[in-house]
Amino acid sequence: MHYEITGDNLQMVTLRLAPGEIVCAEAGAMVNMSGNMQMATNMKGGLFKGLKRIATGESLFMTKFTPKGGEGFVSFAGNVPGKIFTLDLANTEFIAQKDAFLCSEEGIDLDLAFTKKLRSGAFGGEGFILQRLSGRGMAFLHCCGDIMEMTLAPGEVVKVETGLVVGFESTVNYDIALAGGVKTVFFGGEGLFLTTLTGPGRVVLQSMNIAKLATALTPYLPIQRSSGR
Repeated sequence: MHYEITGDNLQMVTLRLAPGEIVCAEAGAMVNMSGNMQMATNMKGGLFKGLKRIATGESLFMTKFTPKGGEGFVSFAGNVPGKIFTLDLANTEFIAQKDAFLCSEEGIDLDLAFTKKLRSGAFGGEGFILQRLSGRGMAFLHCCGDIMEMTLAPGEVVKVETGLVVGFESTVNYDIALAGGVKTVFFGGEGLFLTTLTGPGRVVLQSMNIAKLATALTPYLPIQRSSGR
């Protein structure tokens, strides 16, 4: 499989598949494909796996794509302005925010992951339920805004505004911490808590999330007034 990511802040990934190669994607993520590309929708892993995908913000069904009679291509894109980044997994695990998954090779397994601490799930901005990607192959995830990637050394800590963590390797410890003193909490504009990630491992962050985007656009939306009688 060969892939190409095109675009700037509305990115699309195009996968070129040889006969017999299969990619799996979220229902509705496909943008375009070659005429010989075959589609088959099913509950990958069965009903139980499908229900767990719903819990992570993904769809019950997944769509498989494979070319017939020669090489073919298929393209996928996210549903908000943002970037696409790649994961090359080799029997390793990566924990991602729910609904970040876009598409992957067939050898990638998508499952639930729960935050280990109650406070992290309640105040970390990513919720109690995360996605666990494992197996062997390429996976493509979508984030909102721009991407910042870093590899943390053992014991190295990065603090992030809640909701801006796209994902991290399973070796990274995920927790929260107070943003600062009383004045910082109430007047600093960063909220009460910050997400803390402690290495070792790879971390992927985003510059925006859907909640912040919606908040920024709300003042400019037309107000609908009810016609009372």
